[in-house]
Amino acid sequence: MAPRQKVASGTRWEPLVGYSRAVRVGTTVYVSGTTATDAHGSIVGTDPYTQTRQVLRNIEQALAACGGTLADVVRTRIFVTNISQWEEIGRAHGEVFSAIRPATTMVEVRRLIDPTILVEIEADAVLGTGAD
Repeated sequence: MAPRQKVASGTRWEPLVGYSRAVRVGTTVYVSGTTATDAHGSIVGTDPYTQTRQVLRNIEQALAACGGTLADVVRTRIFVTNISQWEEIGRAHGEVFSAIRPATTMVEVRRLIDPTILVEIEADAVLGTGAD
């Protein structure tokens, strides 16, 4: 059985809830729901586009800690608090993933863990596959 590698980002929620930012098992990486926090845990941006860009930077960092890149992402799940903002969120996602084209779902949720958070994204990656 492949060992489990856990990556923490240092946000205050990880130890409180008991989860890892990312978990790698073999060549598969699962990145937990990720929000637009900076290195100090503060929310970056007040609009959905800026928050989505920060979320994707955070996912990229988690993947790098596991030996991967955004090109290895095969699936994302996008949770938004206002689906009418889908174009801004989709534009930011598309700027990063236009060539990679992972399977993706975007759904509206009533709220996220903090009322200032507008978007949260999960990602699954298979290392070494890269985008075709």
